[in-house]
Amino acid sequence: MRSDDPALKKMTPPKLTLLEQSYLPQILGGLVVTGRHIVKAALGDGAVTMEYPEVQHQPSPNYRGVHRLNKDEQGRVKCVACMLCATACPVHCIDIVGATAPESWTDREKYCQSFVIDELRCIYCGMCEEACPVDAIELTSMYDLSGLSREEMIFDKTKLLSVFDLTKEGEPMKSGIVPPASSNRSRELVTTPTTGPVIERQQLV
Repeated sequence: MRSDDPALKKMTPPKLTLLEQSYLPQILGGLVVTGRHIVKAALGDGAVTMEYPEVQHQPSPNYRGVHRLNKDEQGRVKCVACMLCATACPVHCIDIVGATAPESWTDREKYCQSFVIDELRCIYCGMCEEACPVDAIELTSMYDLSGLSREEMIFDKTKLLSVFDLTKEGEPMKSGIVPPASSNRSRELVTTPTTGPVIERQQLV
């Protein structure tokens, strides 16, 4: 389109008053907001920060954090290798290898010989938890997960079961019921027999 096209509408910038050109109202408005925050911080009111890790955030009971594999009353992994969680996962971060269950496990035909979740690829949507028919996989309230390599963020069956052992007292298995939030938290180091360095997690008590 040509610049002299009559269809073009030329916009004339509005004229600013002398006060508007000085930007004093905007500057004073910003100073008022800053002063308000300074006063609130001095009085200890309206703080939006926490002295982490000394003071730890208490997430909502519906918070979706690190996964865990639940165990039944006999200490066996509850997963029956139905693959529904892996199928429901929108980012395909779950990899399961099923195997025939031992003869003594009369309540199921299969179990998960291998269960791996890529915690870096996961978007923590909770669809795996919803899809599981036996409540074998759940997302906990653990959020302080970090690592020095991508390999550390690959959680295998052993690591996922260790998360259950770590959180089972503070976060009972949901079974459709959201547990109440707990205010008592401490920290500990958890090691697993799998390869990789120590993983720092929250201890729920």
